[in-house]
Amino acid sequence: MSKWTGRVIKHLSDDDKPARQWGTAENRELLKDYYPPLTVIATPEDEGKTIRDVLERAFGVSSKLLAAVRMTDYGLTINEERVYISAPVQAGEVIRLRMLKEYSEDIMPQPMLLSIVYEDDFLLIVNKPAGIVVHPTHGHYTNTLANGVTAYWQQQGKQYRFRPIHRLDEETSGLVAIAKNPYIHQQLSEQLQQGKVDKRYAAIVYGAPIPSEGCIEGPIARDPNKPHLRIVTSNGAPSKTIYELKESYCGGNADSNVASLISLKLLTGRTHQIRVHMRSIGHPLIGDKLYGIESVKKEQLEHLMTRHALHAEQLGFYHPMTKHYMSWQAPMPEDMEQLIRYMKKGIEQ
Repeated sequence: MSKWTGRVIKHLSDDDKPARQWGTAENRELLKDYYPPLTVIATPEDEGKTIRDVLERAFGVSSKLLAAVRMTDYGLTINEERVYISAPVQAGEVIRLRMLKEYSEDIMPQPMLLSIVYEDDFLLIVNKPAGIVVHPTHGHYTNTLANGVTAYWQQQGKQYRFRPIHRLDEETSGLVAIAKNPYIHQQLSEQLQQGKVDKRYAAIVYGAPIPSEGCIEGPIARDPNKPHLRIVTSNGAPSKTIYELKESYCGGNADSNVASLISLKLLTGRTHQIRVHMRSIGHPLIGDKLYGIESVKKEQLEHLMTRHALHAEQLGFYHPMTKHYMSWQAPMPEDMEQLIRYMKKGIEQ
């Protein structure tokens, strides 16, 4: 193996950008098993601080990630020399954090057609169709989004671990964000916990909620009698869903709103939250096999919708690397469009 050169990057010419970014050719060979680094040049205010302090200040790197990279050969460097996490820095020194490349050993690559909405070196945004589980679970080892994405990366010669920022139910369609390294996953998970990730959904429900917009704040917990279900209960976890009525459909009866198109925004992320909350106010999703209730014209509408009518239509957050706010939209899937067209024509009495 080549010897680590310890090249002092800050002494390189400004014109030597490849070397400034990656070090010498010898260094690049040693670093082939790492992702591109997070790089910061120490400021006068950083003088005497530890490399941990500087990386936390510059990138908000978590203690968990720092603990992981410090165990690798070239996870933490100052001027391309390996250092301990407590090493002091001097103004002008180049500090780098590197993460070892990963792959999901337990996920079998399985080629499938993916609807990719956005991709860069750090993120992948996919429009998931209904009927596909996001991540392999007991009974779902193949035909998941993870299998398809893993195969897609393998075909590109890329090496990433499947790290979804959030998940959608099997029957829910729409946008899913996937991080390509531990730092991006950490940063987006923190945004999610802080309520900075904008997740908006479209749902078709029975009836029309009154008032036409509002916030549902029912705490959610497991149903003690049916652990696979969730219920609204006073001892549940705090849960908030904002809803807004977009359209209502009378189905040929001007005095009765048979169904409605609802826009929803999640302020928390509980399991089955939208489905549980809409049921709790008497407006379950059409096609919901777990949380549906008897309703007027139910049989006709259920025949048209073979899964619950829920679509993750919009996703937005601050890109962890650029710090710019980005948002994406996914068009309404055909099955929900078909249901809306049917209701607009009027349901036969």
